[in-house]
Amino acid sequence: MSNFIYPYKNIVPTISKSAFVAPSASIIGDVEIGDESSVWYGCTLRGDVNDIKIGARTNIQDGSVIHVTRNLQGTYIGDEVTVGHLALLHACRIGNRAFIGMQACVMDGAVVEDGAMVAAGALVTPNKVVPTGQLWSGRPAKYMRDLTEEEIAFLKISADNYVRDSREYL
Repeated sequence: MSNFIYPYKNIVPTISKSAFVAPSASIIGDVEIGDESSVWYGCTLRGDVNDIKIGARTNIQDGSVIHVTRNLQGTYIGDEVTVGHLALLHACRIGNRAFIGMQACVMDGAVVEDGAMVAAGALVTPNKVVPTGQLWSGRPAKYMRDLTEEEIAFLKISADNYVRDSREYL
């Protein structure tokens, strides 16, 4: 089975040779995927009206959707980020070593800073900023508490685990 990697208006996705893209993932247009990153089964990354950039050692888990808008920036995801299953990221910015929980939604212009965590099912509304070291939860998402030392350590462990797991698929 081959990947669904498509150009859009003659712009072809750029995918690191060390990245894993599952055969059923759709990668379209102006999308860049960094070293040792992984995009798992059933994901859609559609860089049609703006760009999507994913840093190194980041994992985009099964069923997630990443899209953009022509009215703002693209969608930018840093290094060592974990994006949980079925998450939706739209025209937002996710900092390094951040965590986006399963089925979370991060909307246009929102920023999840380095080392921040968005809980499963949370809705980060347009232009909100989730600061470093904080956990946000709810619909709409709001500050819950500061992350524990164990949770901060987990952010790196999660990235390491997905790099290791993805190597078995290459």
